[in-house]
This record gives sequence, structure tokens and C-alpha cells, in this order.
Amino acid sequence: MSEQERYSIKTEVRFKPLELIDIQQMVSECKEEWFNQTLCRVNDCVVRLGIIKGEFHWHKHDNEDEFFYVVDGQLFIDLEDQLFELGPKQGLTVPKGVIHRTRAPGGVVILMMEGSGVVPTGD
Repeated sequence: MSEQERYSIKTEVRFKPLELIDIQQMVSECKEEWFNQTLCRVNDCVVRLGIIKGEFHWHKHDNEDEFFYVVDGQLFIDLEDQLFELGPKQGLTVPKGVIHRTRAPGGVVILMMEGSGVVPTGD
């Protein structure tokens, strides 16, 4: 299995406006170690839910910034020359063009906001 095949990435929008999104229920039902679901559109952006354990590959997004917000757990964001450690209720924006990877050895639940055209695995 290739590195990218172990990720479960669903880019179709799951919830329409005025439809309740129950993050805790989605977390409880998740059986995968690396799950990424596009929840909704907000103008020209999307909000994605990440339920992850382990590490993602190094990548970048050439034309879009990416915002990470930790709901539960601990997220490490590695840059080429810097490391960010985020805990619950902390967020970070990775600017476009910056090579990065995310890691969550103990598992984490995160929300991500990015342009709707972003390819989650990178450009």
C-alpha cells in the first residue's frame, strides 16, 4: 500500500447550510487512523474534519493557505526549519508555498479551513 492510499480523504461536501454538524458523533463512529472529511463550504473555502493518528507526508499548497485548529489531542506541524506543537483550542495558519507535514502520534481531532480548490495531499 502506498503512503497516500492509507489516508481516507473525502473531498465531497457532506453537510449543507443549516444542517447540524456533530463532530463528536463523527469521531465516535470513525474506525480509520487517518480520516479527512470535507464538512461544509463557507464562501470560497471549505472546513474539513481530520481524525488522525500517525504522520502525513511532506507536502505544500502552491496557491492556498491552510488553517489547522485542534479540537482534541495534540498536533505537531513540522516545517523544514521549525516545529509547532498545538494542543486543544489552539490553531495555526501555514502559508501557501510552505513545505510542511502534520503528525499526531497519540491521535488528534482537528478542523482545517482552506480554499475549496486545495488538494489535501498537496500540489
